Amino acid sequence: MALPITYNVRNLLVRWKVTLLAIFGIGLVVTVLVVLMAMAAGFRIALRTSGRPDNAVYIQKGSASELTSWANLNLVQLVSVDSRVARGKDGQPLASPEIVVVSNMPRRADGKPTNVTVRGVTQKAFDVRGPIEMIQGRNFTPGLYEIIVGERIHERMAGLDIGSKVNIQRRSWEIVGIFRSQGSAFESEIWGDGSVMGPAFFRTGGYNAVALRLNDPKSLSGFAKEISTNPQMQHQLIEERKYYEDQAGPVARQLTTLAIFVAVVMGIGAVFGAMNTMYAIVSARTREVGTLRALGFSRFSVLSAFLIESIFLAIIGGAIGCLLALPMNGFSAGTGGPGFSELAFAFKITGRVLLTGMIFAVAMGLIGGLLPAIRAARLPISSSLREA
Repeated sequence: MALPITYNVRNLLVRWKVTLLAIFGIGLVVTVLVVLMAMAAGFRIALRTSGRPDNAVYIQKGSASELTSWANLNLVQLVSVDSRVARGKDGQPLASPEIVVVSNMPRRADGKPTNVTVRGVTQKAFDVRGPIEMIQGRNFTPGLYEIIVGERIHERMAGLDIGSKVNIQRRSWEIVGIFRSQGSAFESEIWGDGSVMGPAFFRTGGYNAVALRLNDPKSLSGFAKEISTNPQMQHQLIEERKYYEDQAGPVARQLTTLAIFVAVVMGIGAVFGAMNTMYAIVSARTREVGTLRALGFSRFSVLSAFLIESIFLAIIGGAIGCLLALPMNGFSAGTGGPGFSELAFAFKITGRVLLTGMIFAVAMGLIGGLLPAIRAARLPISSSLREA
């Protein structure tokens, strides 16, 4: 015969002080876990949204990023005019040859310097890498020393306001606009005209990488195989989305590992707290347990009742922890990204992150309540009633 759920609820309400203590401990752990996992998820999403399934990146073999890659003009032109590359309304290939460098700039928050990605592009980049939306000012004018900055990096770096001038590679560049790119990694970059940036950065005769829009994404494997086996080309063709996911991999794993490590360390403390709370509840209810056993309730029923109470506390604590973490959704942060430069991103509290937090809470409640529940179930009827 099982005990009704209302019995568990009433017991928790009667002992509300120890109940709140257990809920607070578990809720705090879940809050920390959810926030740290939201940080890792935001970083991963920022890079994942930087790619399209019908885009590919032409990059030098063995290069960790575009920054360390190089392709001469002949190879860039050869790959750009391939029949598998889509063409725009003007009949020109949807190929975006790009120059990539990093520049040291101070953060707004503390003035400390950090690397920012500077990308020299053609106007085709806005069709291939898009959608790119100008939210302030205007686009740069080809042939002039003008730049536009991503929304995220504008928020984090000092001196990147419209009308300001910044020194990049010993040249003065005027900021004429701020752009948005659906939360992608491009929002952490500075863009300018590649034909001007090439000579200014001493990068003439080629480009770091080429972004290509394909007619058919299914043609990528054959196209990539031809390039990899061509002795003239020491390059590779990678799906754009996969390229950025691979770039996100190491840092995202480090952030996720940090989240799990911190949560486990704090969770151990929360489990001991929940265990002490449940032991106190068992001690205070010795007579009650004996009475239940005398009325015919089995040891399993008693064990189940105490486990249900512990898990119920954990569910409430987990829910409160998730609610406390929600204000952090969208919080802007930055960390090392592709090319040794800063990647600005927003914390993303996804359904998966919240579910992980709740599962972790239930696990803490189950582990913390198991031993006290076993002790309650093993209490002899006679000694329980005599002790009371």
